[in-house]
Amino acid sequence: MVTVDRQARDVPDRVAVIGGGMVGLCVAWFLQERGVRVTVFDRDRLTTGPSWAGAGSSWGNAGWLTPGLATPLPEPAVLRYGLKVLLRSDSPVYVPPVADAGLARFVAGFVRHSTTGRWRRAMRALAPLTRAALGAFDELAAGGVTAPTRAAAPFLAGYRDRADLDALLVELAEVRAAGQPVDAEVLDPLAARDLEPLLSEQVRYVASVHGQRFCDPGRFVAALADSVRARDGVVHESTAVAGLREAGDRVEVLGPLPAAGAFNAAVLATGAWLPRLARPFGVRLPVQAGRGYSFHVTTEQPPSGPIYFPASRVACTPIGDGLRVAGMMEFRHPDAPPDPRRTRAVVEATRGLLRGVDLEARTHEWVGPRPCTPDGLPLIGPTASPRVFVAGGHGMWGITLGPVTGRLLADAVVAGTPAADLAPFDPLR
Repeated sequence: MVTVDRQARDVPDRVAVIGGGMVGLCVAWFLQERGVRVTVFDRDRLTTGPSWAGAGSSWGNAGWLTPGLATPLPEPAVLRYGLKVLLRSDSPVYVPPVADAGLARFVAGFVRHSTTGRWRRAMRALAPLTRAALGAFDELAAGGVTAPTRAAAPFLAGYRDRADLDALLVELAEVRAAGQPVDAEVLDPLAARDLEPLLSEQVRYVASVHGQRFCDPGRFVAALADSVRARDGVVHESTAVAGLREAGDRVEVLGPLPAAGAFNAAVLATGAWLPRLARPFGVRLPVQAGRGYSFHVTTEQPPSGPIYFPASRVACTPIGDGLRVAGMMEFRHPDAPPDPRRTRAVVEATRGLLRGVDLEARTHEWVGPRPCTPDGLPLIGPTASPRVFVAGGHGMWGITLGPVTGRLLADAVVAGTPAADLAPFDPLR
């Protein structure tokens, strides 16, 4: 546990964390490490998994801990392929043609940031976080979080076309140039299929990316909640917060729990729902739900590590006794009902790439809203109020970057000022 000199300044003693996903629980856990009492509020259930298809973005995603692949979502390919691709219902990145001024503003910003220069700047900003990401997971494990992480040995990226493999190798070179180490090697396709029999003959080009990990994200989030509780934290499940109100030197949590009381500080970590609570505190950058879909299929033998089909934007992870297949980036309201056409798009994008897998025998179909920003960078730090902080907007990388975000934001809450590494993620930018 970190020792804090509470005589040096007015250190918050009691902090509310709004949002009990990966990021919010990591913030709570690292605040406890610094001697802070925490109360977590989440609108869903945390300990037994989601009871409906849209329960949070931490539960049904791919569960990758991949700092070598954690790149900004706005990328030059958006401009290369053209906006018309975003409007195709079978596109892996889909924008529904609806009259929504907020969505239009987000898409305009997203396109504006999809240049090589801005991608490189965003990647350089992310690199200090990605380099520290796995070490933060190790801190959680040493501190008693029981859910395991597993080495992705191997982590395979498969392609039908050589040009797509070359694009990955170029991107990894850019990631290294930005300051994030990542090693990869190109495998002979026959050797790759010996290594992973699930790869079909259509997968003609394969790269193995080293040094990555993965986990069962639902199990990990539940273990985090258990650890926070075991250290005398309070976790309120199925508790929607209506807002925050400053009252002198305190912050009041408004909602269905009149006895929640006032806190020295509050952290907003509500994912794709962040704008509603953060806007009164000066946070204006759009946070748009980029909804991902996943399902479970059985396999004769689960792979020993994740399989990635980047050209199809499909991520496969061994979970339990089978395979979780995840994909899609659907920019839509986070509470919209699941769209079966998006699941079908993931199925069709995967078809022919896996051997011995019946994609029609699906279970555990799920949709979850990843919180995306137009510039591809999260929002981490204080707001216009010195007592209200934000941790969100991680896009596809909330699992990978949740622990390091929790550690850095806990330091900012306790110290009163954010570390230099958090400057690019200023929520007021």
